[in-house]
Amino acid sequence: MKKLLFVLFGIMVIAGCRKDPFVTPPVAVDNSLKITQSVGIKLQSQFVTSEVAMNVKVEAGQNVTIKIFDIGNRVVSKETAWVNSGDNILKVYTSALPPSAYRIGLYDTNGKQLAITDFNKL
Repeated sequence: MKKLLFVLFGIMVIAGCRKDPFVTPPVAVDNSLKITQSVGIKLQSQFVTSEVAMNVKVEAGQNVTIKIFDIGNRVVSKETAWVNSGDNILKVYTSALPPSAYRIGLYDTNGKQLAITDFNKL
């Protein structure tokens, strides 16, 4: 009887220590950031002063590179980030950029362009 209780207790301990799957709640996306396609990038506003919210949408969780290009098509900022599948709300800080027109692109780990959009720094 003691062996049976010991075995049942061991099973309960092992089952209790099992890690529950982590489920991330869906991100609430403002209408100004809604993307209808399965992959894309959208800024909250095309006119930016110091920062702007950005929605990055991908089909599967992955590392992506976000590049900001100036009007001469030179990379002026580059950041790599992990994004989950679906909508991901990120902030883009532009206070270090001089006023001009810019292009922001989303790239996968192989360097393939997933999406691109333009904005103006005021």
